[in-house]
Amino acid sequence: MSLPPLVEPAAELTVDEVRRYSRHLIIPDVGMDGQKRLKNAKVLCVGAGGLGSPALMYLAAAGVGTLGIVEFDEVDESNLQRQIIHSQSDIGRSKAESAKETVLGINPYTTVNIHEERLDSSNVMDIFAPYDLILDGTDNFATRYLVNDACVLLNKPYVWGSIYRFDGQASVFWSEHGPCYRCLYPEPPPPGMVPSCAEGGVLGVLCASVGSIQVNEAIKVLAGIGEPLVGRLMIYDALEMSYRQVKVRKDPDCAVCGENATVTELIDYEAFCGVVSDEAQEAAAGSTITPKQLKEWMDDGESIEVIDVREPNEYEIVSIPGAKLVPKNDFLMGNALQDLPQDKKIVLHCKTGVRSAEVLAVLKDAGFSDAVHVGGGVIGWVNQIEPDKPVY
Repeated sequence: MSLPPLVEPAAELTVDEVRRYSRHLIIPDVGMDGQKRLKNAKVLCVGAGGLGSPALMYLAAAGVGTLGIVEFDEVDESNLQRQIIHSQSDIGRSKAESAKETVLGINPYTTVNIHEERLDSSNVMDIFAPYDLILDGTDNFATRYLVNDACVLLNKPYVWGSIYRFDGQASVFWSEHGPCYRCLYPEPPPPGMVPSCAEGGVLGVLCASVGSIQVNEAIKVLAGIGEPLVGRLMIYDALEMSYRQVKVRKDPDCAVCGENATVTELIDYEAFCGVVSDEAQEAAAGSTITPKQLKEWMDDGESIEVIDVREPNEYEIVSIPGAKLVPKNDFLMGNALQDLPQDKKIVLHCKTGVRSAEVLAVLKDAGFSDAVHVGGGVIGWVNQIEPDKPVY
């Protein structure tokens, strides 16, 4: 559906701005009026990572007058495969500062505000309030639901994107004109069911594909041109090089934007989404060991079976010596239980401890009452025991 422009046009473009944006100005659908609206627009980008990197760079290049960046993390070497707004020299530096520097290098006429804090229910409304449109570049469900609910309560549109391995999705959620994120996904998936990019990986260039689509949609909403992805979900398969669309209808029973909404204020989104299930938390209580404890058991010749529940490609990157690879799904399907030794203590681990806690719950339920898992996983092992090994 076509929508009216979100922002009013700025008073004028300077001579330098006319030269800079000339390729926009000669497009009839954009023209002087559309470019002035972009100049007057205030867009907040949540995250300066995989999706935030191309989004911020293209929003700046397009002439958006004010950009906000919400980011509390530092640049890590593993980010550079896809987070192109940062460079080798930025490793260890604030992502927000690094992103701001790159943005101003692209367009010195853009005002950049940085918010170096973790977005949560206590600050999101104040941070979002001054901006016209929110662009969500996050990769965790708690923040996605937080962004959605805040935008509904503030009546702000937001452009959403998601990436995983070779697959991408994008949409525009605006409760005044169509569905919100909860209309599409009323409930978060069970904890541990959907791996993050850190666990499952992502093709670096996919970030550019989906991030640029997000910017395209933001420009359309701000300038009031074309038909934004309101009420439509765009699905991209990079391996098949295919795009398809799914219609998303506004849910009259939606908890936050429905006719009888039950969510009328922000909630505890970490609790709502859960990092690990209640069963996993219960199983891990009193059954979690440190990497150093595992090393002591190994050195002392304890009768243990160390099992790595990650995926084969992760195991190839780095592993704990002597660990046997049995992916998490084999336990969830029940296939791996019959092969477990009965005369050894089972020690589970994954990358950080989330997946192994979920598997631990399965084992406890199956009668392996003395099974334990390694808190911090292989990352903790490398940091504490074998710092020369690679991490990912």
